[in-house]
Amino acid sequence: MQPIKSLVLLATLLAPLAQAAELPAAIQAVEGRGAKVVGTFEAPGGLQGYAARYNGQGLALYLTPDGEHVLIGTLLDAKGADLTAEPLERLVYKPLGEEMWQRLQSSTWIADGDDKASRVVYVFSDPNCPYCNLFWRQARPWVEAGRVQLRHVMVGMLRADSPGKAAALLAAQDPRQALGEHEAAGRESKLQAVAKIPGAIAAQLDANLALMGEMGGEATPAIYYLDERGRLQQHKGAPRPDSLEAIMGSAKP
Repeated sequence: MQPIKSLVLLATLLAPLAQAAELPAAIQAVEGRGAKVVGTFEAPGGLQGYAARYNGQGLALYLTPDGEHVLIGTLLDAKGADLTAEPLERLVYKPLGEEMWQRLQSSTWIADGDDKASRVVYVFSDPNCPYCNLFWRQARPWVEAGRVQLRHVMVGMLRADSPGKAAALLAAQDPRQALGEHEAAGRESKLQAVAKIPGAIAAQLDANLALMGEMGGEATPAIYYLDERGRLQQHKGAPRPDSLEAIMGSAKP
């Protein structure tokens, strides 16, 4: 049986290579500019649709019937209906959101709130970020009511001592308590930066910062949550009241 298993494994490994080789030259040219084709879909007028990712966004490619040219963008029918949104949602945004959510779950974070809360919100947070502190205060009614758990994905990017302070929170005997005391104190916080960050924690902070960049986070707080359709949503900065309710999934308790 071993040779059969080996052949199956080899076929599995070669499948992506074969698929890439089968792409028309015009589509490969788009991939050469940084896009990544993730699926195909039917399109009218003799066009062949390709769904691609580019810088975290969905991109619709339409190969012309001659196979020599590519149109990029939104396709509308005679009534003005968008024929591009559904394929991109199905082939790009839904799987991409699921992938990113799983990566958030696997990142290094500090929980704030009930582990049994019905809603989870991830926030990339720097210990020196005043807007992170503002969001922490804004979220108190939902967190204290047990409806939402915030998961602070710690990064150190704003000041020279930010990595050391983030490391101090992660290395604390009780990170939840340490984070709560730090945020509750605000500007009066006595949190001291770690003089020498342990290698394991340094690696966690580096990984968190890299993930933040991959997810389009440019500054803290960068907030991520699942909307009513289960699609991953992002909010940059401390939210306004109407956005806050969308993030928390309900009106203020």
